[in-house]
This record gives sequence, structure tokens and C-alpha cells, in this order.
Amino acid sequence: MEKISIKEARRPESIGRQATLQGWVRTRRDSKGGFSFLELNDGTCLANIQVIADAGLENYESEIKRLTAGCSATVRGEIKESGGKGQATEMQAAEVIVHGWADPDEYPLQKKRHSMEKLREWAHLRPRTNAFGAVMRVRNQISRSIHDFFQEDGFLYLHTPIITASDCEGAGEMFRVTTIDPANVPLDAKGQVDYTQDFFDRPSYLTVSGQLEGEIYATALGKVYTFGPTFRAENSNTSRHLAEFWMVEPEVAFNELDDNMQLAEDFLKRIVADVLSNCEEDVEFFQKRIDDTVLETLHTIAEKPFHRVSYTEAIERLEKSGEKFEFPIAWGTDLQAEHERYLTEKEFGAPVILYDYPAAIKPFYMKCNDDEKTVRAMDVLVPRVGEIIGGSQREDRLDVLEARMQEQGLDADEYWWYLDLRRFGTVPHSGFGLGLERMVQAVTGMANIRDVIPFPRTPGNAEF
Repeated sequence: MEKISIKEARRPESIGRQATLQGWVRTRRDSKGGFSFLELNDGTCLANIQVIADAGLENYESEIKRLTAGCSATVRGEIKESGGKGQATEMQAAEVIVHGWADPDEYPLQKKRHSMEKLREWAHLRPRTNAFGAVMRVRNQISRSIHDFFQEDGFLYLHTPIITASDCEGAGEMFRVTTIDPANVPLDAKGQVDYTQDFFDRPSYLTVSGQLEGEIYATALGKVYTFGPTFRAENSNTSRHLAEFWMVEPEVAFNELDDNMQLAEDFLKRIVADVLSNCEEDVEFFQKRIDDTVLETLHTIAEKPFHRVSYTEAIERLEKSGEKFEFPIAWGTDLQAEHERYLTEKEFGAPVILYDYPAAIKPFYMKCNDDEKTVRAMDVLVPRVGEIIGGSQREDRLDVLEARMQEQGLDADEYWWYLDLRRFGTVPHSGFGLGLERMVQAVTGMANIRDVIPFPRTPGNAEF
């Protein structure tokens, strides 16, 4: 018999097919009429398929009536029209083969509801729950949409290094990569660590961003994007931070800030439209079980134009709002999540792109405005999540870039290659970064970022 997915088997056009289904039992219910109902799920969709197993099957008493949640099985039979509510099809089993048992006294997912915090203790089993299966299907769709959007627009997919000697953000919160034995650290004549004896002959780290390397290829090939893991050694235990996360970072030569803002808006709208079209069942689950504003947020992003507001105007609006914020507002300070949510949810009722931030709170590589106080930075804010994209037009003037690096205490010699891009054929160029996990949160309504990545890496947590 042909092996098909449960997602395919649930379609009305599958009625009458002889098929093989494989998956994990969610529930078993025995009928007095001499048969059992099995709910089988294989992860291809949120819903289960009902399997009817008659008492006449060879292993009915010995195995089928012992099946419990978590057991795995292959079922062969005919897909029939279902008389039950909420399902178009069911399977009449001709054969049930049990592959693996799950002791109901030990299998932790017997209980119907567990807190998200508890499920993090079972990162190896939580994908079997409805919530995490739905999250991962949506995450997959978002990842596919990212590639589709850029590939269709002529971008080159670039693999930037995971190991780097450059600190893109200048914050110093980076994981060190070394082969030096911590119990026997080599020292030079000044008593400092002798990195000439290290693998890379210099201090090296896990990257926080592929942007700087992306600029190299954008200034040669025009339009590129990176999509890969990034790392930050920030000792933070909030619901918004991870030590390992995925970033997509496009970089485009000859794009200025307005072009960058339009690219970001088009990008987000495409992702959300694809999720609404291809993950309808999962989105409905999030709407009903996780956050009843999910659909409203998605339609807002997909359908409403993004408001473009300068940082200065945003500060003025926040100051005049009459809202009592936990964090005070003043020009020159970075916005907090509460401020971002106020702007998107109350002030404008739509996504907002803030631009022209104070130079003092932004990295060295952002292009300086003529007022000498602000830079061509931009942040995209969406309802319920706040900032989801951060980007800028890059500084393409050699003398200004060198001055900015000096202001921020950076050694220009360590960025000689980055400065060379301004020495040889410099061009205006722009880019941004989208954290994949933040995007998944925006789409699903999941409150904690640890619940939208398969294996969260946070302070004290690297077990799996």
C-alpha cells in the first residue's frame, strides 16, 4: 500500500484510497461494540486522523488494546468518509503494527496540559505536543518564505562565517572560541595571554552578526542575504533573549534608507501572507489556545501600510501620550518594549518604522546625518512584539567612518578590511537584520522566545 502523510489522508479526495499511515498514538478509546478508536498523529499537520481497529484484527487483544499515548505504529487500511464532526476522513484499519511502546506510568505527556516552563524540561519530547508541533511548522514556513522572497528578487544567498575576529555590535558580549587549555594558559613577556599559540593566532569569537561580511559581498555582487545562527553571551534570563538564535540579514549596494525601509516592509508582508495562506490550521490553533490577537496582528502586518516616523517625532508623541511608562522617556534614550508597543498598538494601530536615531546609541557603521546628532538607523516595530527588525544605511565615507570608530574606542587596524571597502569603489548601501525567533513569536503569539526555537540556549541551559 502507498505510504502517505496524515495531512494528505485527511483530505476528502483521499477517500477510497488504500494507504499506509505511520505516526504516534495520541489517544485510544475502546467501544463496547468490539472495536477501538485510535487517534494517530505524524506531525505533518495539527489534527489527528481517527483509526478504527476492529476486534477481528490478529493483534487486537495482545497489542492494540494496550496502546497508549506516545506509542508508535504503522496502520494499513482504507481511507473512508467520516461521520464524525471536524474530520472529513478516517481510516478503517486492516493491519496495525506496533513499533514502540510508551509506559503510561512514565511517559510525561500523558497529562493533557503542561505549562510551557515544564515542557522546556522535556525538550526532547515537547515537539509531540500540539503547541510545539504548530510552532515548528510555522517556523519552517517562515524560513521557506525568507528564502523565496530573496531568491525571487535576485538576491544571492551568502554563508558568512560563524567564527570571527570582529565584534559587529561593539558590545563585547561574545563567546570566545579557543583551543587554549584554561588550566595551562600560555603567557607572553608582558604576562598577557599569548594568542600566537591559539588556533587562530588571535582572539576569536562566535559571531553576533554576519553584517560586516555581508557588506563585503554586497559591494561586489549587489544584493546578498545571510541566514544562519548567531550568538550573544549576554547573561539575560528574559523572555526576549537567547544565547543562540537565527538571523536573516540582507545587504544591498546602492540602497539608501528609504529603499531599506521599503524592502523591510515588503519582506514582512510576504512572510505573513505566506503563513496566513499555508498555515491556516496552525494559526487558528494559536488564535484559540495561545493569544486571541494573533489573527488581528497578522492581518494588520499584511494589509496595513507601515507608518514611517522619525525617532524625534516618536519621542514627542510618547511624551505627550499621558501614559505612565515604567521607563522614562527622553530624547537620546533607547526605546523599551512598552514604548514600542504603545506606538504600534495605541498611537498608530499599525506597524511603525522609526528612523534617524541619536548617533550616541547606535553602532559605528551607521551613516551620519548632516545634523551630526543622528544616524540613518531604522527599527521596524509591530504590534504585540515591538522591534522585530533593526537596520540602517551604512556609513560609506571613509573619514566619517574612521571618526565614528574613534569615538566608540574601536581599533581601526582591526577593521582594516572594512575600511578598504570605503577606499576602493565605495557606494551607498543598506541592510537590516531580522531575528527569526522574534518573527515566529509575532506570528504565533508565543510569549517566551525559548518556546519558538527547537533547543533554547540560555544562561545555564545547554543540556540537549
